[in-house]
Amino acid sequence: MPPPVTVPADFTEVLERIWWRLDMALDLELIRWSTLLGAVEALEAGTTAIVDHHASPATIDGSLDVIAAACAEVGVRVVCAYEVTDRHGPAGAKAGLAENERFLRSRGRGLVGAHACFTLAEETLEAIVGLAADLGVGVHIHVGEDAVDAGAGDRLRLHAADDWVLAHCVHVEPPLRGTIAHNPRSNLNNGVGYARPARWAAAGNRVVLGSDGIGAAMLDEFGLAYVTHRADDVTATPEAAWGWLRAGAELVPEVLGDEVTWSADRADPWYLAFTPGVRAERVVIDGETVVDGGVCTRVDAERIRARAWEEAQRLWSRL
Repeated sequence: MPPPVTVPADFTEVLERIWWRLDMALDLELIRWSTLLGAVEALEAGTTAIVDHHASPATIDGSLDVIAAACAEVGVRVVCAYEVTDRHGPAGAKAGLAENERFLRSRGRGLVGAHACFTLAEETLEAIVGLAADLGVGVHIHVGEDAVDAGAGDRLRLHAADDWVLAHCVHVEPPLRGTIAHNPRSNLNNGVGYARPARWAAAGNRVVLGSDGIGAAMLDEFGLAYVTHRADDVTATPEAAWGWLRAGAELVPEVLGDEVTWSADRADPWYLAFTPGVRAERVVIDGETVVDGGVCTRVDAERIRARAWEEAQRLWSRL
């Protein structure tokens, strides 16, 4: 990917000069191959469900259908959401709301997506809350990822509910209703600070592990969550981070019936926290073997990787 003309010096500049530019460059074909690759990598890592939060401001209509279809093709479960934001004006916010509503009313599985309070006018936030209530689903939103969004807690205490997914929560303090999605790799990568998820667990919130889109190898995320917790509290043990990993199943309960055979000879938290390279050798979802010998059975993973590389180069040319 070509670098920005000026190197970003803070989180807002990272968004403006990298991620938001990338989002604007996406079309449906790029979305499809990106999803296929992400779904393959998820299954290869033993992850059988993805809770996704998508943004493609120049190609909104139908984008969630493309994501859901690509995940179904590979065989991984997905919970979709489109990111509503005011950063592209009222028309962009309206289109994002419409995509969430269209997808969910057509029986797509998902939540209503929202970017973050610092890019949402109060009117838009209220529309998001109202749509979610009408559809009987929660909201998936970034909360307090950086100090620029530190006021999110005060705004969301009026709206958040137990079925919401609150990503990051680095610069927000309890109490706040909802599931806290802790993303240690992303937070370190963006230099926004440590979320201290243990404080949310102590406040009674369910804490789950996420990746914020940086892959789907959740055992790796667990190991990183443990050492970041340990750096903050030397008395921490792997069991806390293991509990955050396991709690993710509560978002997609069917995964409790899935079967994963690992390359490791045991699966206790202490062992996995210090054992690199553990991979899924066999994955069974709803009785179907979707990974066998570490290889996806429904699709040609190498073909997907090759085509995704071609699409990546097309994406880069737009940047």
